[in-house]
Amino acid sequence: MSNMMWAGRFTKEIDERVNDFNSSIKFDSKMYKSDIEGSIAHATMLGECGIIEQGESEKIVAGLKEILDDIESGRLEFDPTAEDIHMFIESVLTERLGDTGKRLHTARSRNDQVALDIRLYLRDEVTEIKAYCVSLIETILKIAKENLTTVMPGYTHMQRAQPITLAHHVLAYAQMLMRDIGRLDDLYKRLNQLPLGSCALAGTTYPINRQRVCELLGFDEVMGNSLDGVSDRDFCMELASALSILMSHLSRFSEEIIMWCSWEFKFVELDDAYATGSSIMPQKKNPDVTELIRGKTARVYGDLNTLLTMMKGIPLAYNKDMQEDKEAIFDAVDTVKLCLKTFIPMLDTMTINKENMRAAAAKGFINATDCADYLVKKGMPFRDAYKATGTLVHTCIEKGLTLETLPIEEYKAVCDTFDTDVYEAISLEACVMQRKSQGGPAPEAVKEQIKRLEEKLSEAR
Repeated sequence: MSNMMWAGRFTKEIDERVNDFNSSIKFDSKMYKSDIEGSIAHATMLGECGIIEQGESEKIVAGLKEILDDIESGRLEFDPTAEDIHMFIESVLTERLGDTGKRLHTARSRNDQVALDIRLYLRDEVTEIKAYCVSLIETILKIAKENLTTVMPGYTHMQRAQPITLAHHVLAYAQMLMRDIGRLDDLYKRLNQLPLGSCALAGTTYPINRQRVCELLGFDEVMGNSLDGVSDRDFCMELASALSILMSHLSRFSEEIIMWCSWEFKFVELDDAYATGSSIMPQKKNPDVTELIRGKTARVYGDLNTLLTMMKGIPLAYNKDMQEDKEAIFDAVDTVKLCLKTFIPMLDTMTINKENMRAAAAKGFINATDCADYLVKKGMPFRDAYKATGTLVHTCIEKGLTLETLPIEEYKAVCDTFDTDVYEAISLEACVMQRKSQGGPAPEAVKEQIKRLEEKLSEAR
């Protein structure tokens, strides 16, 4: 008869196709360390509470540590026919310790064991992703500090709008990433709760000490309802949501780098180590890293949708549908980590073409607002100043000139308030330097942004 842990109820072997369909060892084996960590805490508590003999508790803990060493050294390989990582480890333990190994599962169900393992695993992954976000912000801050006066056009509707600096532009992404870190920190509070002790759904008659396990595993608190303990996957959905937003930020940044790499912009050039060529066009240098990030964003969105859809119709408590949580959330986590650890060095080694940025900023009348502001500061209502400046822009277009090259006589023909000091007021450097408002592109305002970000980053680490 089958050696499945639950086989006592059944009188015939499970169909091999059902076994393959039911098995999750292919993807949940990555939780082996979490499973062993949780089992060590559980066995320790069982011994301390006198539910199993202290000597057996110690043998189980030693056996679990030995299994961990064997897995990590390669001496023990996962059995592809095992139902899942939990049954595999318990089976190996039982093979090695006999009846003592069988006592590990006392006062525990696979339902709360799985819920524990995935929380332990994701807890470490959230910490790692947060560290990557910190590293990316540090890279952005480095670029910002080196480009406080690198003038470039700011865009709305993908039309040149107003002059800003590259420092100001990239710091917008640093702010987005700080919010991503905030979301990771916030969801960590709900992730870091102990489900073990909920058992199958209704707790246990054994005198367990859930608070002790909570302390051993470093959780903030014990989950308050056993039904919720085994059936909650909010933390998976919340993490996938936070990762989806993070990927949207990476995708937007990637899209801009893709444009900036093009001959039409030529604002930046990627290092050869982070670009690819064409199979037939020798002149090509393709930004494949950023294009893949843009594409993989859809993949993470799909993982979120999988989790939301999977959970929407499940009654309490555990249902087998919930086995699908792992592939989706593991894929989201792995994809985000892969994107971040590739994007960071790509950004750090990118060459910035400051002259091209400055040349682009000189076109498109992006100092028109400053021209209008010049009149406002001399007493004219803004709407009248706006109209006068629009007339000047039209004149420039007709005559093939810019506001900088338009003769003062043309200015005065539209409004006698203009004088030669208008040329200083509308210079690109002046346009940027005068925008000193909090959060603006003037170097002193950008330095303040950098200071605040560094303070927040220090708190977040």
